Amino acid sequence: MHEPIQSLHTIFVILQTNYRYLKNTFFYIAFILLFSTISFAQEGKKIKVQSDRTIKNEERFPGATILAKVNKQVYIEHDGIEIWCDRAIHYGEDKFIKALGNVKMKQGDTLTMTSAYAEYNGNSKFAYAREKVFLETPSNTLTTDTLFFDRLRQQAYYRSGGTVKDSSNTLTSRIGRYFMDRKQYSFNTKVKIVNPENTVDSDRLDYYTDNGHAYLYGPSTVKGEESTLYCERGFYDTKVKTGYAIKNARIDYDNRTVYGDSIFYNSAIQFASATNNIKVLDTANNSVITGHYAEVFKDKDSVFITKRALAATLQEKDSIYIHSDTLMVTGKPERRIMNGFYDVRIFKSNMSGKSDSINVDQTTGYTKMIGKPIIWSQRNQMTGDTIKIISNTETEKLDSLIVYQNAFLVQEDTLKAGYNQVKGQTLYGLFKDNEIYQVDIDKNTETIFYQRESEGELKLIGINKVLSSSIKLLLEQREIVDVFYYQNVDGTLYREIDLPENARELSGFKWRGDEQILSKKDLFRGEAPPKLTKITGIPLPVEDDDFFDEETIKRLEENKSKDSRLLEQKLEDAQLKETNKELNLLPIIKDKTKDDVKSKKKKDTTSKKKTSNKTSFVDPDLSRTARQRDSITVTTIKNQKSTDSIKKKKQQSN
Repeated sequence: MHEPIQSLHTIFVILQTNYRYLKNTFFYIAFILLFSTISFAQEGKKIKVQSDRTIKNEERFPGATILAKVNKQVYIEHDGIEIWCDRAIHYGEDKFIKALGNVKMKQGDTLTMTSAYAEYNGNSKFAYAREKVFLETPSNTLTTDTLFFDRLRQQAYYRSGGTVKDSSNTLTSRIGRYFMDRKQYSFNTKVKIVNPENTVDSDRLDYYTDNGHAYLYGPSTVKGEESTLYCERGFYDTKVKTGYAIKNARIDYDNRTVYGDSIFYNSAIQFASATNNIKVLDTANNSVITGHYAEVFKDKDSVFITKRALAATLQEKDSIYIHSDTLMVTGKPERRIMNGFYDVRIFKSNMSGKSDSINVDQTTGYTKMIGKPIIWSQRNQMTGDTIKIISNTETEKLDSLIVYQNAFLVQEDTLKAGYNQVKGQTLYGLFKDNEIYQVDIDKNTETIFYQRESEGELKLIGINKVLSSSIKLLLEQREIVDVFYYQNVDGTLYREIDLPENARELSGFKWRGDEQILSKKDLFRGEAPPKLTKITGIPLPVEDDDFFDEETIKRLEENKSKDSRLLEQKLEDAQLKETNKELNLLPIIKDKTKDDVKSKKKKDTTSKKKTSNKTSFVDPDLSRTARQRDSITVTTIKNQKSTDSIKKKKQQSN
């Protein structure tokens, strides 16, 4: 009875004594078992094959099994990927398959690929297809002649031209890469999107298949039936047909071009808006409008500009400038009408003015100033309830002007002793060679003139006050030289001492010479600089590692099979368009510190590029077959261009 108990006690002592040793041994055994299980699981994922016919030919394909179709295609399965083909060469130890003839490769419900030839390596999880390659996903299709597919990273890549189609777009490019995890294509070099409404061209374009969003990098255009949007960084929604452009952005219409730091574009309703440093160039009417916000409605032929809006129109080798809070241009080129609202100011070399609003009809040549209008010409000031200026549409010269209701003409005296004044109901002015030479004033006219000697010291003779039914004034070089009074004339010439100061001004007189606009700069006098809208930037493209990065190349070389044609190719990415050098320089950034930081980043990037010895090859001859392209070898000599081995052989044979 006591012996078993004694034995148990002895075992317990032994276990207690060797606890640490047994503990370490337990973890070691557990680790070995776990590692062995993982290794066994990995080794256990063999390539499964089904074939009507199996052939061995050690002389041609040592270590391989040849699988061939009789009634059914050869079927291959490995770790979630299925392959069908007419003939296959299976290297069991390498887990490598060469599939030939009507190849179909399927990965679950995510993609299906067909081609004339394909390779698949179960160890590297890498597939390579060529000749009539067609890749289909739930949302799009890709057609190319050569395609690389990395199952481990779930990425596909081509570098010899490809076409992607979805429900509404056809996209083509020389280089393309598909990221399955984020459903994104990255296209580069001669990128084009075509849909029923627009055609997009770009150097680099990132396209998201789930929502149809396209990000444009480098010189890019979105061309529709009636407009073309240009930018060097932009966004375009291919489904709703809206876009957003920055960096040298502009939109071209038939006779009008809109520039801006940023432009929003909706092709469905032919609408565009521009923000900050905008310029609207109208070639049909030789005019330019600037500001900091604009809206364009193409179907209505209208443009709306605000925030320091300024219109400049060329007339007879001279420009007339119109500034207001808001400018609106409407009508087709042959019937353009411009309206300005709120604190309108105009300037021309020989004339300037102000009003609450203005209407310019370029068809009739009529310019109407409304709401406390005033015009200055040298020392002359003209006011009234409404002023209409008429230009000759053929010669583009000033023809005449009319001041309606309460017309008042004031001219500062030559020696600034007072003001010559003419007042009446309506004023008519006539121009010759853009200079006013005659003024007629009708109905209840009143005048005050400082009469001086015509020579010498221009001594004041007297101050003449006259009432009459109408008056005619003749001017030379914008100076009154003759005055004619008509009907019911009643006047008196006063000596200066006989006419009190308060009697030397007509009722309603107000001299506003201090407001006179004498230069283009004066158009903005008294105005605070506008606060510019902060431009929302467009993110830079995601900087992914190369498709053939060091890890991938190492994985392919470590698991290569002797009969693989993949390793005959250059395992490196094609040279991309250099579109990212200045993409981070947004027009809104004025902070020198930020600019310095970004300049340093550019220098760092440049130095890294210079140290790289990477050579890339894009075959310019698209007529070659995939087999010919695979056999090209590229020899790079310092400071020399790449040599094409196929062309070299042809030259030698000749």
